[in-house]
Amino acid sequence: MIVGAHSIIYSKDAEADRAFLRDVLGFPHVDVGHGWLIFGLPPSEVGVHPGDENSHHEFYLMTDDVDAFTAQMQARGIACTPVQRMDWGSITLVTLPGGGQLGVYQAHHARPPSVTADAPWHADDGAAQSGAGKTSSRREPAQARAPKGKAAKAAQKPARKAPGKAPGKAPKKAAKTSARKPAKRAGKRSAPKARAKTGRSTTKRRR
Repeated sequence: MIVGAHSIIYSKDAEADRAFLRDVLGFPHVDVGHGWLIFGLPPSEVGVHPGDENSHHEFYLMTDDVDAFTAQMQARGIACTPVQRMDWGSITLVTLPGGGQLGVYQAHHARPPSVTADAPWHADDGAAQSGAGKTSSRREPAQARAPKGKAAKAAQKPARKAPGKAPGKAPKKAAKTSARKPAKRAGKRSAPKARAKTGRSTTKRRR
C-alpha cells in the first residue's frame, strides 16, 4: 500500500535550502543524522504529462492564494517571478538561497482526496475507480459509513416498548367490572333482611 510520497530537491547549497524550508516555510522536520533534515509536506498529488523523454520529474509546492504568497516572500527579500495565470492554475517561481528555483502554484482544477497513514490507499481502490470511470473521492472506512435507505429509516424510529401492563395500574375495563359486581351482591344480601323485619311487624299488629 502507498502511504505517502518522498520528493528530492537537488541543490548546490543544500544547507541553505534546508534552512529555507525550515525557517521561512516552517515545514515540520526530523534530523535523520548529521544535520540531514527530512521535511513533512501538506497533502500532495501527482500528475502524468506527455513528454519527449522518460525519468524527468518536476516538483511544485501548492498554495491557496498565490498573490498573498508572493507578497510574503517579497517582504522577506525572497525573489519571485511574476504570477502566470493559466486555465489549470496560477504559478510563480521562488528563488531558493542555493540558487535554484522552486515552483509554487494555486490550482484551478479539482483536487483528489488525500491519502494518509491512518487511511492508506490500496491498489484495489484505484482499480474500482478506473473501472467506473470516476475521479471521485476514495472509499470511507466501514465504521465511518452512514446508514442508507431502509437502514437509515429504521435507525431514526424510536424503539418499540415491550408489550405488558404498567406496574401498579389495572386496565380500565377490569376496574369497571370489579366496581359493579360488589354492588349486585350487596343488594341480594340485604333483600331477605328487609322481608324478615316486615313479617315480624305484621305479626305484632295482629296480636
